[in-house]
Amino acid sequence: MLYYSILFFIVAIAAGVLGFGGIAAGAATIAKVLFFIFLVLALFTLLKVITR
Repeated sequence: MLYYSILFFIVAIAAGVLGFGGIAAGAATIAKVLFFIFLVLALFTLLKVITR
């Protein structure tokens, strides 16, 4: 999940540099969503491991 978040972030940066604003905004939004999903899953897993 984190891998895909970083991948979309790199795509957003590349698209922004090349002047594709719409694609950059879309890729950045996808990267943010994937990153927050990763954070939620990581925290859930951490809490589950700690409470064992």
